[in-house]
Amino acid sequence: MSDELTNTGGGQTETQRKAQEQARMAGGPRMGSAAVPVERSRDLRNSTLRMMSWMRPDWFKLGLVFMLAVASVVLFVLGPKILGNATTEIVRGVMSPAGIDYPALHRTLLIVAGLYVGSAVLAYAQGLLLAGIIHRAMRRVRAAVEDKINALPLGHIDRSPRGDLLSRVTNDIDNIAQSLAQTSSMITTSVLTVVGVFVMMLTISVLLTVIAVSTVPITIWLVRVIAARSKKRFIAQWSHTGSLNAQVEEAFAGHALVKVFGQQQQVQQRFRDTNDELYTAAFGAQFMSGLVAPTMMVLSNINYVMIAVVGGLRVASGNLSIGDIQAFIQYSRQFTQPINQLASMFNTFQSGIASAERVFELLDVDEQSPDPADPVVVADPRGRVEFDKVSFSYSKTEPLITDLSLIAEPGETIAIVGPTGAGKTTLVNLLMRFYDIDAGVIRLDGVDTATMRRDDLRSEIGMVLQDTWLFSGTIYDNLAYGNLDATPEQIFAAARATHVDHFVRSMPHGYDTVLDDEASNLSAGEKQLLTIARAFLADPTILILDEATSSVDTRTEVLIQQAMRALRTNRTSFVIAHRLSTIRDADTILVMEQGRIVEQGDHEQLLAAGGAYSRLYNAQFAAAAVDLDA
Repeated sequence: MSDELTNTGGGQTETQRKAQEQARMAGGPRMGSAAVPVERSRDLRNSTLRMMSWMRPDWFKLGLVFMLAVASVVLFVLGPKILGNATTEIVRGVMSPAGIDYPALHRTLLIVAGLYVGSAVLAYAQGLLLAGIIHRAMRRVRAAVEDKINALPLGHIDRSPRGDLLSRVTNDIDNIAQSLAQTSSMITTSVLTVVGVFVMMLTISVLLTVIAVSTVPITIWLVRVIAARSKKRFIAQWSHTGSLNAQVEEAFAGHALVKVFGQQQQVQQRFRDTNDELYTAAFGAQFMSGLVAPTMMVLSNINYVMIAVVGGLRVASGNLSIGDIQAFIQYSRQFTQPINQLASMFNTFQSGIASAERVFELLDVDEQSPDPADPVVVADPRGRVEFDKVSFSYSKTEPLITDLSLIAEPGETIAIVGPTGAGKTTLVNLLMRFYDIDAGVIRLDGVDTATMRRDDLRSEIGMVLQDTWLFSGTIYDNLAYGNLDATPEQIFAAARATHVDHFVRSMPHGYDTVLDDEASNLSAGEKQLLTIARAFLADPTILILDEATSSVDTRTEVLIQQAMRALRTNRTSFVIAHRLSTIRDADTILVMEQGRIVEQGDHEQLLAAGGAYSRLYNAQFAAAAVDLDA
């Protein structure tokens, strides 16, 4: 059983819950369209270098991509210059008695067409190669993240908001891939184009080149001003979008309660207020960001007029040919366009870097302690469990379990009861080494579990949780998950032993019935019986039942109790329960309070003692006398 499937909410301490709440408040990003983070990166340079290192295995292909980009840009920027020569040839032919040299003109036009076609083919090849490089890199990143999650200690999973962790694994990696795909080729091509066009403009006229680049500082300054103001409005827009989505989800989830308490008008008014705030922020964001294009157009047109006027005067004075001024005007357009593209791509690139930093944070988390290099293997496991002066706490400032000792003999059923937060679930999590203890020793058949491989230890333990976990697939596949090597006869036998076979065969498709993600076509009791059958099929030496009947009706509970009784036969069992009626037949009942075992014995002994267990039992089964007139 993997670490990420064992997070049991019933036994969390107050410390864990506070840590989770703080992480939710501080950890999750504000999300934009399609769940894209809108935060800025914290270390653009180092994060970019680290992100590019993911492509290191394809360094040869990256070099080829760069060479293709250079070749494509060179062909592209040569086009206007040669096309200008064609224009010059036409003007010269019109003014000459010999007329236009059409063969020479045709050759020039064919060369220009060849240059543009060649540039397009090289650009296509560059994009194709780069797309493969990027997605191979993302495949490696996904594999690294998956390996990391499997190597993380359960404590980190508990402290991390589940939605934020999933967002890092899915949304952030997808955003990195999209950002790289959109910007890598564009940035490379734009920079090379600016350099190539600048060189070509210098070869035509230094004066016109100075005029062409004079508006670049103004362009950069205006883009920065507009971007800074629109950024605040975009953040407000996504913030209000998140609030609106939360309100809608809350209202839909509690639709019946809203109607029962007559809160429709209040809910509608809250929606209208947030919707108005969203409208105001979204309008401002779109308006400010929409100013970039017309501003760039105005500056480009001013630049065009200046070049046309000065260039015309240079042609009139005989310092430039008509073809050169035509080529220069084309170059001036090509010079500003990549700059505008770089400005528009910057936010997209920074968004990808911000996502990469969130993935880096996950990859940099300390992993669980490694398994011993020379692990001990229990040759003939019998199921004797010993806790010897064990201490553990989730927080150094708040001790939970201190100096705890107990022994579970093979085949015994040990019930663990106590108030929420007493450490019941923590106890079994320590047995399975989901957390490492701070002091003491836990032994399985006399072997220190810290000297065993985690997989070897957990292969001897089966667990049935309070929250049923079933995946999308057939009932047969869900049962077989307990033992992938089991034969159909073994699976059906496990189903019969745990009262699953009867209700499954009454379904139209029987064991081939497909369950959706939430197994909504089964009742809560049926889902719980399936998880018990799955544990039965695994045939573990030690069995852990964590609140396995807390959410079912009495009749179903009887069936589950019968199934669990069969499952516990000849196995050492730890049963965590709030319903004390379910653990009367336990060999030993441990009563825990604040991480300590305060009472120990069987049901009759503990009732006769009149201590903590007796108080818990009477609180459940004795009616409280309430003075209504008091």
